[in-house]
Amino acid sequence: MRLNNTPALETERLILRKFTENDIKAIFDIYSDPERNSYVPWLPVKTMDEARQLYEQEYAHTYRQLRGYRYAICLKSDNIPIGYVHVSIDDSFDLGYGLRSEFWNDGIITEAAQAVVTQVRDDGFPYITATHDIKNPHSGEVMQQLGMHYEYTYEQQWQHRDTPVTFRLYQLNFDSSNIRRYDKYWIISGVHYVEEEPGERRQ
Repeated sequence: MRLNNTPALETERLILRKFTENDIKAIFDIYSDPERNSYVPWLPVKTMDEARQLYEQEYAHTYRQLRGYRYAICLKSDNIPIGYVHVSIDDSFDLGYGLRSEFWNDGIITEAAQAVVTQVRDDGFPYITATHDIKNPHSGEVMQQLGMHYEYTYEQQWQHRDTPVTFRLYQLNFDSSNIRRYDKYWIISGVHYVEEEPGERRQ
């Protein structure tokens, strides 16, 4: 795979770039939103200091590496971050995204994620995966709009909620391997199954 670290991207409406130290307030606005952060494996940040720590640990650290894909989503009108798109570089190549709730339902996440998916494909990633809490089906709709395919459903204990959470895994292969499936979560989960259609469990 090509070595690359969050190369700047543009779409019709958006600038996708690295977060900077000047974006701490924007990071706070994104990660403190309780509605937006209901379905992610972390608690909302509560202070600007926590937002700064998040920037250092999650973003600045990645930007010091040889390869990384951790984007701020900004409207071209002001270049202020309103969300994020990430793709991990471990074997899951996991796609994740989030957006301040007042910008929902306008296709912004799909537009941003498509640009990032195209970038990682061009950089030689063999596939990407993504997961969503079954209580958050709108996230799964974004995955489908990106051309990703449902593979299986599994249960995982989320420590910050202290409760089991059920996820659906989607995958998109960029090469000719139509049978490749990322099975790590299937293997480690004690509860897993395939649904005929999302919401309909196969017996």
